[in-house]
Amino acid sequence: MKILVVDDEKVLVKGIKFNLESEGYQVEAGYDGEEAVELARSGSFDLIILDLMMPKIDGLQACMRIREFSNVPVIMLTAYGDVELAVKALKSGAVDFILKPWDNEVLLEKIHAALQAVEREKVKQKTDRNRPDRPAEPAMIIGHSAVMMKLIKVVTKVAKTDANILITGENGTGKEMLAREIHRLSLRSRREMINVDMGAVSESLFESELFGHEKGAFTDARESRPGKFEAASGSTLFLDEIGNLPVGLQAKLLAALQNREVTRLGSNRKIPIDIRLIAATNRDLPELVKQSLFREDLYYRINTIQIEIPPLRNRREDIPLFIDYFLKKYTALYNQPGLTIHPQAAAKLERYDWPGNIRELQHTIEKAVILAEKNVIRAADLFIRPGKSVSFSDAPNLGEVERKTIEAAITQNDGNLTAAAEQLGVSRQTLYNKLKRFNL
Repeated sequence: MKILVVDDEKVLVKGIKFNLESEGYQVEAGYDGEEAVELARSGSFDLIILDLMMPKIDGLQACMRIREFSNVPVIMLTAYGDVELAVKALKSGAVDFILKPWDNEVLLEKIHAALQAVEREKVKQKTDRNRPDRPAEPAMIIGHSAVMMKLIKVVTKVAKTDANILITGENGTGKEMLAREIHRLSLRSRREMINVDMGAVSESLFESELFGHEKGAFTDARESRPGKFEAASGSTLFLDEIGNLPVGLQAKLLAALQNREVTRLGSNRKIPIDIRLIAATNRDLPELVKQSLFREDLYYRINTIQIEIPPLRNRREDIPLFIDYFLKKYTALYNQPGLTIHPQAAAKLERYDWPGNIRELQHTIEKAVILAEKNVIRAADLFIRPGKSVSFSDAPNLGEVERKTIEAAITQNDGNLTAAAEQLGVSRQTLYNKLKRFNL
């Protein structure tokens, strides 16, 4: 592996060169920003280490110029007071930065991580080239319906900006997948999108999870750790299920978004952050605002652009596309070449209302591929019933719920008790016993 090290402090360069060569790396040195660009252009390097503050042109400018002709990973060296500039460098194409003075082991770890990421990307690209028939990702935003064509057009426009985006839609419509696609199309796509499920973050761990903490900040804080905001700096921060965030925590989130800085627990140091925010919810935020369950100022902060994903029942012309997509996906995954879907089965899928949306359709086809007999998926292999799903919200007791659930399973499987038992997660004998109990 060949590494370029560029810093105007020659003693420092000499020290890095010695340490890296002792680890088996081939090292070439440079001493200013212009030299860094020229060496990067003429040499074949696996990684570049750039000092941020250098004569002629600084490391930020050098990194931007290198990005015009090369995707080689760049790690920035910076003093503590230049952290904000280092964040800008990440936005300009650097993969990481390290503060001076540093521990040599930390530097080696960062180098190793950057080189591993390059190798993973090479393997991925090679795999993709060898799989020309692989369905395009992501599946959740495919479609040729008018409403989806309009949505895709909006996504294409807003992805290249840093505008905050709020994605709304029912469960299973593909909100996270849409967020990932926006990130993939953005100028921040070189770095991984950071995902936070706001509904799963406890109030006690909220600040630690999002803003980080220092060693000793609380009982179990055995080491310092950056939060999700820091991890997402230079990239996209996706806050899923933001409508579930308690009101008491919304002010803390708002402050971080407004000030573009966070303070770790146990510290007074303000850390600048550079993120692109995407939030998602299946809840009616304007209604929550009216009920004082969601801050109005936070709602407008996250809602520069709102994208609503329509439920699958409102875009039925897209259902055949999803059927085809998931059929190809799971026949390949479960080694079922030649497996097709019977026209009656396809019609059954197209008639169903899909209360669980694309996720429910995906799981239905996966089950059908696994359980299908011979080489065709028939209507009986689909664990759904025509029309709307059964709701038991008015059931008087648990026994009645159980009885109706059994009836629904038998109906969905066209009277096939073995398939019904499997759907219910019980043995065939247990199902027989329950049929006797309920006189079915």
